[in-house]
Amino acid sequence: MPTEYSNYVGGEWTDARSGETFETRDPANPDEVVATYPQSDAADTETAIEAAVAASAEWGSTPGPERGRILSRTSALLAERKDELTDLLVREEGKTRSEAGGEVQRAIDIFDYYGAKASDLGGTVKSSSARNTNLYTENEPLGVAGLITPWNYPIAIPAWKIAPALAAGNAAVIKPASLAPGVVHEMATALEEAGLPDGVLNVVTGPGSEVGDTIASHPEVDAVSFTGSTAVGNTVYDTATDDGKRVQLEMGGKNPTVVSDSADVEEAADIVASGAFGVTGQACTACSRAIVYEDVYDEFVDAVVERAEAIEPGPGLDDPDMGPHVSESELESTVDYVGIGEDEGATLETGGAALDREGYFVEPAVFSDVEPDYRIAQEEIFGPVLSVIPVGGYEEALDVANGVEYGLSASIVTDDHTEANRFVDEAEAGVVKINEKTTGLELHVPFGGVKASSSETYREQGDAGLDFYTISKTVYDSY
Repeated sequence: MPTEYSNYVGGEWTDARSGETFETRDPANPDEVVATYPQSDAADTETAIEAAVAASAEWGSTPGPERGRILSRTSALLAERKDELTDLLVREEGKTRSEAGGEVQRAIDIFDYYGAKASDLGGTVKSSSARNTNLYTENEPLGVAGLITPWNYPIAIPAWKIAPALAAGNAAVIKPASLAPGVVHEMATALEEAGLPDGVLNVVTGPGSEVGDTIASHPEVDAVSFTGSTAVGNTVYDTATDDGKRVQLEMGGKNPTVVSDSADVEEAADIVASGAFGVTGQACTACSRAIVYEDVYDEFVDAVVERAEAIEPGPGLDDPDMGPHVSESELESTVDYVGIGEDEGATLETGGAALDREGYFVEPAVFSDVEPDYRIAQEEIFGPVLSVIPVGGYEEALDVANGVEYGLSASIVTDDHTEANRFVDEAEAGVVKINEKTTGLELHVPFGGVKASSSETYREQGDAGLDFYTISKTVYDSY
């Protein structure tokens, strides 16, 4: 039987006022309904925001170590339920079990990290130019944070928004993506059991046009953190900044890996294939462009094609090499882009076809002979499609790497130390890696992009994750 979830508002589990619901289905078996959720509207969202407002002052005045203990207990509860959370994530989003288990562990680690960081929150002490004066700063919570999160990392991204928001003393309202909201509800359950006061976290499911727009526009929401597509993110930004909200956006990517002629080609193919085809290419940091020096181009194409053809897609619970797309529309979009690449004149070396089986499965695709201005080399595909672009050397590689509207993650595979250092300095990306895949993040350092990948306002994760949810007050204490 499908699990029936409710909204979590003011410490209570409630249905949408309309009584309407929607379903999630297993992408590997679309006939199977996984769970049902409230189809909430603006009025439901307003109630959740009111609950957050009512709880914000008391939570904001709660000592940081006490807040941290609740987050740490939440981490422990999530760890106890890791297997069931992993299975739920797989059944709604489609990741392989190994990928989903890694993501759940990331959420566990995030709550543990911010549980400890909550005790360190404070300001700085400065020496005053006046006698008999203490001069210092205090970091205060903003009030109410509105969080809008995507389906592709349905527990990790909510965790890295919720945990710092609560650690800093804010109340929050979160709208999880409708394709895979279950793990957010389970996270709210863990926070409730850990002792989080009523109203500090509120979970509302439903369409972005109702729930998301209300969060972005409501006058009592003080900050909005959004992760998703660039088109939607720009709309959220315009709406939220109309009344001066603090806004943080993390959006799309068209991430390159440069392969130098000094690189070990087999190692480079491993790095690129992992970044391109992991999580079915459904990551904002996925590698979608391999920019390869001509001297090793043919050898690299052969090597990465071999890796793509070795991948066997299957249901995530079976822990295959690659899971399905999350939905039929995502699968259709990937297949459409494969057709666009062929029409543009690129050579489809392998893959790109939907599998003739139940579920939203596709073969990983590799294109060669791709020109930098082709749509498949410019637009975010969000599927396991790799464009391999030949270049004459470093200068051309850099131009191609930077020649897109996005700037999230970029990597270079090289044994040339000068090339590596130049790429760090010259790549237009918020995350730059040397001899590593474009995907994969440490939780204690900042994450974010540039150009159309980000609002370029505040970073997420680490200490930077706390900066977004606090504001500094300067105190002059004369005695």
